Amino acid sequence: MANAISANKAELIAIANSVASEKMIDKAIVIEAMEDAIQRAARARYGAENDIRAKLDPDSGDLRLWRVVEVVEVVEDYFKQVDLKQAAKLKKDAVVGDFIVDPLPAIDLGRIDAQSAKQVIFQKVRVGEIITGVVKSVEFGHVVVNLGRAEGVIRRDQQIPREVVRVGDRIRSVVLNVRRENRGPQIFLSRAHPEFMKKLFAQEVPEIYDGVITIMAAARDPGSRAKIGVISRDSSIDPVGACVGMKGSRVQAVVQEMQGEKIDIIPWSEDTATFVVNALQPAQVARVVIDEEEERIEVVVPDDQLS
Repeated sequence: MANAISANKAELIAIANSVASEKMIDKAIVIEAMEDAIQRAARARYGAENDIRAKLDPDSGDLRLWRVVEVVEVVEDYFKQVDLKQAAKLKKDAVVGDFIVDPLPAIDLGRIDAQSAKQVIFQKVRVGEIITGVVKSVEFGHVVVNLGRAEGVIRRDQQIPREVVRVGDRIRSVVLNVRRENRGPQIFLSRAHPEFMKKLFAQEVPEIYDGVITIMAAARDPGSRAKIGVISRDSSIDPVGACVGMKGSRVQAVVQEMQGEKIDIIPWSEDTATFVVNALQPAQVARVVIDEEEERIEVVVPDDQLS
C-alpha cells in the first residue's frame, strides 16, 4: 500500500510538471489547481457540507487533508462545529470560538481525476480572460502584477498611454499570453489590446456574455479612441443600444476602466463597404474602393472631415 501511495505521489507531481511545461503555466498555479481538485474529491467522499482544505507539497507530493471546525457550546452544524468535549481530543486548550484543524485520512490520490485537475488549472489562467491583481512593482516602465500565487507583467507597449499606475493599486487586465522564458513561465497581461475592451463589454453587457450580441470587430488607439462592430442574433434587441446602456451607463463603465478612451459602437454589416461607411461615422464617405486581392480599402472623404 505504501508503494502505491508513493507511486501516486510521484504520478501527481509528474502530472503537475507536465501540465506546467505543456501549457507554460507557473507550477505554483498548477499545484493550487490540484489542491482544488483534491478538495472537490474529498468533499465528494466526506460530504460536501464539510469545510475541507488540502495542501500538496510541490516537491515530494505529500498530501495533507483536514477539515476546519469551530468550537461552540451547542453544536448545530455537525459538519462544521464541535463542542468542547470533542474539541479537547483535537486540541488540549481549545476554547469556544476557536477554529481548529481536524485531520482527515488522505484519500487515494489515484482516484483524483487528472483531467479534472487540468480543467481547474485552465480555469485559473486562460488566455483572453480578464484577471485582477495588485501592482507589485514598476520596473523600467513594465508593471509587475501580483495575481495571488503567480505574477504577471504588463509590458510598456501593452499599457494605456499616460495612465499612472502605482504600487499597491488594484488593476484589471486581460491575459495575453502564457509563455516559457529562461527564468520560468511568464504570464503576459495587457490593458491596451482590443481583447481587453471586448471582455470589459462582456462583463457590462449581459447580452454579450449570453451570446445574443456578438462583437464582430474591435479596434483601439489606446487611451485615445476605439471602435467596436456589433451584431444581434435577436431581431428584437438593438445591439448598439444594449452596449450603450441606459443613459450610456454600460459604455461609460468601460470608458472609465480604459481611462476615458472614446468608444464608438457601430452596427456590423456583412457587406464590407457598408460596414466601412458605418465605421467612419460621423464622417460622410464619398467613395469606397475595395481591392480584395491586396486586402486594401480606399476611402474618400471631404477634406474637412479627415480627422
